[in-house]
Amino acid sequence: MNIGEAAKASGVSAKMIRYYEQTGLIPEAGRSASGYRTYTTAEVQMLRFVRRARDLGFTVERIAELLALWRDRSRHSAGVKRLALSQGDGLRRKIREMEDMVATLEHLAHGCNGDHRPDCPILVDLEGDASVVSKVSHTGQNFGRH
Repeated sequence: MNIGEAAKASGVSAKMIRYYEQTGLIPEAGRSASGYRTYTTAEVQMLRFVRRARDLGFTVERIAELLALWRDRSRHSAGVKRLALSQGDGLRRKIREMEDMVATLEHLAHGCNGDHRPDCPILVDLEGDASVVSKVSHTGQNFGRH
Protein backbone atom coordinates (compact mmCIF):
# COMPACT_ATOMS: atom_id res chain seq x y z
CA MET A 1 0.00 0.00 0.00
CA ASN A 2 1.12 3.59 -0.52
CA ILE A 3 1.87 6.08 2.24
CA GLY A 4 -1.65 7.53 2.23
CA GLU A 5 -3.19 4.11 2.66
CA ALA A 6 -0.65 3.21 5.36
CA ALA A 7 -1.43 6.46 7.15
CA LYS A 8 -5.15 5.77 7.07
CA ALA A 9 -4.74 2.14 8.17
CA SER A 10 -2.35 2.98 11.02
CA GLY A 11 -3.68 6.31 12.29
CA VAL A 12 -0.25 7.90 11.77
CA SER A 13 -0.11 10.85 9.38
CA ALA A 14 1.99 10.57 6.24
CA LYS A 15 4.12 13.45 7.54
CA MET A 16 4.86 11.56 10.78
CA ILE A 17 5.58 8.35 8.89
CA ARG A 18 8.22 10.22 6.87
CA TYR A 19 9.61 11.74 10.08
CA TYR A 20 9.81 8.35 11.81
CA GLU A 21 11.64 6.96 8.77
CA GLN A 22 14.00 9.95 8.62
CA THR A 23 14.91 9.65 12.30
CA GLY A 24 15.37 5.88 12.06
CA LEU A 25 12.55 5.00 14.46
CA ILE A 26 11.14 2.76 11.75
CA PRO A 27 12.95 1.35 8.73
CA GLU A 28 12.63 3.20 5.44
CA ALA A 29 9.81 1.86 3.32
CA GLY A 30 10.39 -0.03 0.16
CA ARG A 31 9.93 1.83 -3.09
CA SER A 32 7.91 1.04 -6.16
CA ALA A 33 9.48 1.16 -9.61
CA SER A 34 8.22 4.75 -9.89
CA GLY A 35 9.83 5.69 -6.55
CA TYR A 36 6.73 5.79 -4.33
CA ARG A 37 6.93 4.40 -0.81
CA THR A 38 5.20 1.04 -0.36
CA TYR A 39 4.16 -0.49 2.95
CA THR A 40 3.42 -4.05 3.94
CA THR A 41 0.87 -5.22 6.48
CA ALA A 42 3.71 -5.82 8.96
CA GLU A 43 4.94 -2.23 8.53
CA VAL A 44 1.44 -0.88 9.11
CA GLN A 45 1.27 -3.01 12.27
CA MET A 46 4.54 -1.39 13.39
CA LEU A 47 3.05 2.05 12.70
CA ARG A 48 0.00 1.13 14.80
CA PHE A 49 2.38 0.08 17.58
CA VAL A 50 4.12 3.45 17.39
CA ARG A 51 0.79 5.29 17.36
CA ARG A 52 -0.47 3.45 20.43
CA ALA A 53 2.78 4.08 22.28
CA ARG A 54 2.52 7.80 21.42
CA ASP A 55 -1.09 7.78 22.63
CA LEU A 56 0.23 6.48 25.96
CA GLY A 57 2.69 9.35 26.15
CA PHE A 58 5.92 7.51 25.39
CA THR A 59 8.73 9.60 23.94
CA VAL A 60 10.24 8.68 20.59
CA GLU A 61 13.33 7.41 22.44
CA ARG A 62 11.24 5.12 24.65
CA ILE A 63 9.26 3.94 21.62
CA ALA A 64 12.55 2.93 20.01
CA GLU A 65 13.30 0.83 23.10
CA LEU A 66 9.81 -0.69 23.01
CA LEU A 67 10.13 -1.49 19.30
CA ALA A 68 13.46 -3.22 19.95
CA LEU A 69 11.84 -5.28 22.69
CA TRP A 70 8.82 -6.01 20.48
CA ARG A 71 11.07 -7.29 17.68
CA ASP A 72 13.20 -9.38 20.06
CA ARG A 73 11.27 -12.62 20.50
CA SER A 74 13.87 -13.86 23.01
CA ARG A 75 13.34 -10.86 25.30
CA HIS A 76 12.10 -11.09 28.86
CA SER A 77 8.92 -9.25 29.72
CA ALA A 78 10.62 -7.63 32.73
CA GLY A 79 12.15 -4.92 30.52
CA VAL A 80 8.78 -4.12 28.97
CA LYS A 81 7.14 -3.97 32.39
CA ARG A 82 9.91 -1.67 33.68
CA LEU A 83 9.31 0.77 30.80
CA ALA A 84 5.53 0.71 31.33
CA LEU A 85 5.82 1.33 35.07
CA SER A 86 8.34 4.11 34.51
CA GLN A 87 5.96 5.72 32.01
CA GLY A 88 3.14 5.49 34.56
CA ASP A 89 5.34 7.19 37.17
CA GLY A 90 6.18 9.97 34.71
CA LEU A 91 2.52 10.49 33.85
CA ARG A 92 1.58 10.69 37.55
CA ARG A 93 4.34 13.31 38.03
CA LYS A 94 2.96 15.32 35.09
CA ILE A 95 -0.57 15.05 36.50
CA ARG A 96 0.65 16.44 39.84
CA GLU A 97 2.44 19.28 38.04
CA MET A 98 -0.67 20.09 36.04
CA GLU A 99 -2.84 19.98 39.17
CA ASP A 100 -0.42 22.45 40.76
CA MET A 101 -0.74 24.70 37.70
CA VAL A 102 -4.54 24.56 37.92
CA ALA A 103 -4.42 25.42 41.62
CA THR A 104 -2.10 28.37 40.94
CA LEU A 105 -4.33 29.69 38.16
CA GLU A 106 -7.44 29.33 40.31
CA HIS A 107 -5.68 31.12 43.18
CA LEU A 108 -4.60 33.95 40.88
CA ALA A 109 -8.04 34.21 39.27
CA HIS A 110 -9.65 34.33 42.71
CA GLY A 111 -7.41 37.29 43.60
CA CYS A 112 -8.30 39.16 40.40
CA ASN A 113 -11.28 41.50 40.61
CA GLY A 114 -12.08 40.95 36.95
CA ASP A 115 -13.49 44.45 36.63
CA HIS A 116 -12.72 47.59 34.62
CA ARG A 117 -9.54 48.37 36.58
CA PRO A 118 -6.14 47.35 35.14
CA ASP A 119 -4.84 45.79 38.37
CA CYS A 120 -4.45 42.04 37.90
CA PRO A 121 -2.50 39.47 39.97
CA ILE A 122 -2.42 37.11 37.01
CA LEU A 123 -0.38 39.54 34.92
CA VAL A 124 1.86 40.39 37.86
CA ASP A 125 2.58 36.68 38.31
CA LEU A 126 3.35 36.27 34.61
CA GLU A 127 5.89 39.08 34.93
CA GLY A 128 7.95 36.55 36.85
CA ASP A 129 8.00 37.86 40.41
CA ALA A 130 5.70 35.29 41.98
CA SER A 131 6.90 36.20 45.47
CA VAL A 132 5.28 39.62 45.06
CA VAL A 133 1.96 38.07 44.03
CA SER A 134 2.04 35.56 46.86
CA LYS A 135 2.86 38.26 49.41
CA VAL A 136 0.37 40.75 47.99
CA SER A 137 -2.45 38.24 47.54
CA HIS A 138 -2.25 37.28 51.20
CA THR A 139 -2.18 40.88 52.43
CA GLY A 140 -4.99 42.10 50.21
CA GLN A 141 -2.80 44.84 48.70
CA ASN A 142 -3.25 46.29 45.24
CA PHE A 143 -1.96 44.16 42.34
CA GLY A 144 -0.95 47.05 40.09
CA ARG A 145 2.31 47.19 38.21
CA HIS A 146 5.35 48.24 40.21
